[in-house]
Amino acid sequence: MGLFDKTSASAAIGRGLRFGLVGAMLFLAACATVYRNHGYVPTDDDLALVEVGVDTRETVTEKIGRPTASGLLNDVGWFYVQSRWAYRGAFEPKEIDRQVVSITFTEAGRVENVERFGLERGKVVPLSRRVTETNVKGLSLIQQLLGSFGRIAPGVITGD
Repeated sequence: MGLFDKTSASAAIGRGLRFGLVGAMLFLAACATVYRNHGYVPTDDDLALVEVGVDTRETVTEKIGRPTASGLLNDVGWFYVQSRWAYRGAFEPKEIDRQVVSITFTEAGRVENVERFGLERGKVVPLSRRVTETNVKGLSLIQQLLGSFGRIAPGVITGD
């Protein structure tokens, strides 16, 4: 009978250790940061396919697709927007990156400018630029798109 008691006790201790280990693993997994991307921005390789002065709205659609935000300022251009969010446990999600690609068109419908903007220390900065003119149309729109950095919840963007 004494041998039976020791086996039961060690089995109970083993179950308790396994339960504690599983609980600790779940706790650590809940604290891990999960990253999510919202929106779409073409890659630099995709944008290299777009030729300034040659391509039109139709050919840009075929090469890289239509954006989710178009024609917001007198149909001067298309704006692709992407945000990266960090989710950490029960804390509020934080937007850690946002990029905007702007493709503007001439009145004849040809590509005039292709630019990529990002944020650095809360300020709008051009990351890459292929332009035929130095005047960037719709810059205030890009400033607005990037200026709400951290103020928009992902649910607003996805409609949840």
